[in-house]
Amino acid sequence: MVDDSHHTAPSDHTLEAQRRFLEESPMDWDDGADWVNARRGLVARPAPGVVEGPSGRAAWELDTYSFLGEPGREGPEAPGSVNPSLWRQARLNMEAGLFTIADRIHQLRGFDLSEITIIEGDEGFMVIDPLISMECAAAAMRLAREHLGDRPVTAVIYTHSHIDHFGGVKGVTSEADVAEGRCRVVAPVGMVEAAVSENVFAGAAMSRRAEFMYGATLARGPRGQLDAGLGKTNSLGTVTLIHPTDVVEASGQTLTLDGVEIEFQLTPGTEAPAEMNFYFPQFRALCMAENCSHNLHNLYTLRGAQVRDALAWAKYMDEAIVLNEGRVDLVFTSHHWPVWGAEDSMAYLATQRDLYKYIHDQTLRLANKGLTMLECAEEVRLPESIASQWCNRPYYGTVNHDVKAVYQRYLGWFSGNPAELHALPPEPAAERYVEYMGGARAVLQRARGDYDAGEYRWVAEVLNRVVFADPDESDPATAEAKALLADTYDQLGYQAESATWRNFYLVGAAELRTGGARGSSGMSTGSRDLVLAVEVPMLLDALALRLDPEVCEGQRLVLNLLVDPSGEAQPEKHVLWVENSVLNHRNGVHLDHADATVSLSKVELLMVIGGMGVGEGVSIRGDRGALERLAGWLDHPDPRFAVVTP
Repeated sequence: MVDDSHHTAPSDHTLEAQRRFLEESPMDWDDGADWVNARRGLVARPAPGVVEGPSGRAAWELDTYSFLGEPGREGPEAPGSVNPSLWRQARLNMEAGLFTIADRIHQLRGFDLSEITIIEGDEGFMVIDPLISMECAAAAMRLAREHLGDRPVTAVIYTHSHIDHFGGVKGVTSEADVAEGRCRVVAPVGMVEAAVSENVFAGAAMSRRAEFMYGATLARGPRGQLDAGLGKTNSLGTVTLIHPTDVVEASGQTLTLDGVEIEFQLTPGTEAPAEMNFYFPQFRALCMAENCSHNLHNLYTLRGAQVRDALAWAKYMDEAIVLNEGRVDLVFTSHHWPVWGAEDSMAYLATQRDLYKYIHDQTLRLANKGLTMLECAEEVRLPESIASQWCNRPYYGTVNHDVKAVYQRYLGWFSGNPAELHALPPEPAAERYVEYMGGARAVLQRARGDYDAGEYRWVAEVLNRVVFADPDESDPATAEAKALLADTYDQLGYQAESATWRNFYLVGAAELRTGGARGSSGMSTGSRDLVLAVEVPMLLDALALRLDPEVCEGQRLVLNLLVDPSGEAQPEKHVLWVENSVLNHRNGVHLDHADATVSLSKVELLMVIGGMGVGEGVSIRGDRGALERLAGWLDHPDPRFAVVTP
């Protein structure tokens, strides 16, 4: 067991909450179907040890979760520091290895947050969703070849645009194999654009928040990180990308890959902006990508992303039922274990469809009665017929924050109360709140009483004000407030059924105790392949996001650009100009009155954006200092910015 003792022990109130959860939750705790299905078809467990990533650091360490018990056996009961339902899911996600789930269909689970599905074609392997990291995907394929034979990868399918479904592609195939036609790469229309755009404009903020969501900086253990709901956690290896050779552009489109026929259903705007389900007629098997899983998913992901369309999600799920009812004996997905049997498969799709439709409909029913976002989130409760299904439990998304997502999608952040139109930002508001409440010491005294009474949500609310009211910690009570707030976050984390909520609370507690952001987890939404896939116009949009208006106020600059996107292609024409503290750009044109014309590669443009200066290979005609002036106007965000402190 790893050392996670720096987190406080579960309180008597938390122990009582866990006991009450067991008694009052609607699930059948004696139902062993998930355990049977998670172990069904086991061929081999992964070898113990570490998957080594770049620079010698670990990309994946499944062994660090051994405190959950040995896979395939009865394990320890949930400790008081873990919600019993989440403990069950964390143990199910330890059922790792190579599994044969049908004739010629296999899965590799427990090598990353997501999983690989292998279809045996006529000549080789078809790989569906090659994980996050190249190193983890390669390790998974080694186990597969050891038991299934050393066959080439003849096709790769990306089910959707999230990084855990394409990032490990160079661990299963190569650019050369794809370029020379030995391996085809299939993706839904818009997949590459969606993949890179999600990680460019808000990449720094998203990466920082992802550290909280997945708990990668936490110690592993009963008081630390133990799961992420969809899987154990995200790997920390090398993210790669190979562009598709085949794009699915419409539902009903069919392809034959290595002798295997596939029918596709596009589902844009569901779990991802670009996503697809697909059916294998000869195997009577349906891949539901990440539109289904064995938990409630996110309509809004806590790491930050655009809100997803719950209504479209439910409708595409129903379309999948209509398209496939009566011809499916197996449903498999990009996370968790499959569902077997025609009746159980359709029941699985139907209960997940109703899960998202219920949250959508009931949020808007209450909103139309005048309830605010927070009020809707408190009021919406799943009916027992939905909540009692293990596959609908909130290990990843929650009803509470999914309801807020639906409200935000339709009505935005504003409740309609004018007091919220121009509210004070956190620090000045906190200062006034604490002053009104009699000062930090008075708030702390009352908060201790509420903590002892188990009122953790309220204690978090008021102590967060104390912490933000005193950024310099000039009042000794602030340090005591931070310590008590950390203890409070521990208790809230222990009680959470959602792995992502637990991780957010526990990372928050850890950062309060260590005085701010901890060392980097190595998590990043960027990679060389992802960055090079970004089109130049999008890079120029990203450049505009870095412009510091105070530094360039009153300045004007026009640059013509000749950008070589790959080092081999014809340079692209672009022009950018700074005026009114705004950077605009146009594609395909130059302006006669430019201060300079700059010739550079895409990598050199990235160096300027990233604050690494002007490279030696950059050629400038005209004002030779123009590009350096622009570089000096750019802001460079600190990826370790504070979250739980001012």
